[in-house]
Amino acid sequence: MQEKILMIGLGAMGSVLARLLQEKGKKVTVWNRSEAKAKPLTAIGAAYTADISKAVAENDIILVCVLDYAATEQVLQGVSLEGKTVVQFSTGTPQDARLMAASLSARGAAYLDGAILATPSQMGAEQTPIFLSGSQEAWTTAGDALRILGGTLIYLGEAPGAASAWDIAALSSMFGMMIGFLNGARIIESEGMQVADLGNMILNVAPVLGQMVKDTADDIQAERYSNPESSLDICLGTFDLMLRLAADNKLDGGFASFGQQLFRKAQDAGYGQERISALMKTLR
Repeated sequence: MQEKILMIGLGAMGSVLARLLQEKGKKVTVWNRSEAKAKPLTAIGAAYTADISKAVAENDIILVCVLDYAATEQVLQGVSLEGKTVVQFSTGTPQDARLMAASLSARGAAYLDGAILATPSQMGAEQTPIFLSGSQEAWTTAGDALRILGGTLIYLGEAPGAASAWDIAALSSMFGMMIGFLNGARIIESEGMQVADLGNMILNVAPVLGQMVKDTADDIQAERYSNPESSLDICLGTFDLMLRLAADNKLDGGFASFGQQLFRKAQDAGYGQERISALMKTLR
């Protein structure tokens, strides 16, 4: 018998998730506080039910994509979840996920926490990554439907907070890189050159940068800090140069100041002649 799927929340992401499922032949019902957002989906065959209790009761897999976990609790307050598989795609922390897993499991649901590492326009592609953690039963039940949403599903086990932790760690890596790039873009602009050329250069050397990150991760895992090819003392000099350039070209020095402060903290702790991985010791 075909599984019945309810999509709760029809913002930019939720609407795309519902559309992908509907287009792949799934039996989809949608629910949103504003019925207007459901009309493009009902136009292609999805059902709409205004009563959230009725919508949940009539479906097997409940996908949630609202503002946050508090909004999820509010929407599902008083709704029977016995025997339902609930997949949470709203934004939250690992602690949010743990609390929700405990709450919904106590109400009879099999709970799976999900974190989508993509924008709405990237959904449905083979390379689209989705982190998932929580109930093995929920993962088994919802897996086929979730593969429609992203071809790279990463199930991280039964600890419900794992997906959120991986998501936030990946976002930290991504936004850290983007802030560094934007700082670099201002340097390029201030010298009368083209930002697009910097973007192309970063694209071309991305495998080298990725390998540096992996090597640093391996060093941290192995507690390997000595015999650096480029010591913390040498790396610190980069931020000193950035600050001099910022002063010369009248640029914002915030990024360089932050990096300088972090590296100096490691230097003051005696790690100046160690690998960049030794920064982890100061962060700990």
